[in-house]
Amino acid sequence: MVLVSPLSAVAETVEVAPSVQVTKRSYTAPVNEQPFFGFAVKSPEQKAEDEKFVSAIIGATGSREKAFEETTKRAWIAIQAGKVREAALRFNQAFLISPEQSTVYHGFAVIAQARFNDFDAADELFKIALKQPNPVKALKADYGRMLLIAKRPRDAQEVLDQAVKESPDFSDAWTNLAWARFQNGDPVAACAAAEEAAKKRPSNNSVSDLTAVRSVAQCK
Repeated sequence: MVLVSPLSAVAETVEVAPSVQVTKRSYTAPVNEQPFFGFAVKSPEQKAEDEKFVSAIIGATGSREKAFEETTKRAWIAIQAGKVREAALRFNQAFLISPEQSTVYHGFAVIAQARFNDFDAADELFKIALKQPNPVKALKADYGRMLLIAKRPRDAQEVLDQAVKESPDFSDAWTNLAWARFQNGDPVAACAAAEEAAKKRPSNNSVSDLTAVRSVAQCK
């Protein structure tokens, strides 16, 4: 018997938007709750339903841009409420509407990490999101947080240093940077970042993180 290492196999990639290649991955979940519908092959009837959905929502909102904005808004609300399955459904809808947009890959990265614990997929998708049009302010803050959860604090700090430079008014980025600095052995710098976070109205999701990092870093 010849054992073949899975590392020796070349991962299959799929073009999901013009000039955007993504590693093909699937999970144990309904296809519409997986990023990119789990790369399932759709029947002509299913493709027709997708086209019908896109036409209907564009008609209801007035434009493709507004349809995308409304769909992703609902997806992020679901994420904030901990409704990851609903969020996945919404991001798949957004993918049908405008597959080239940064928010699609950002959202799928969050889903890959939060629901499927797939840090490799999340990392790949965050990197794609950084290159695509119209990234949201939270992108690098979320990427850095994922890297922290993946126990990659040095990589996280590099991303989060960029996040606070580009969006110095975004509290969550400063909170995540505080954690990165603490995990990299610099509690004084962590407290400085936490102080900046506290000045800038932390989101409901980051208040507990901010309190925790100030406690472990023994900030005054």
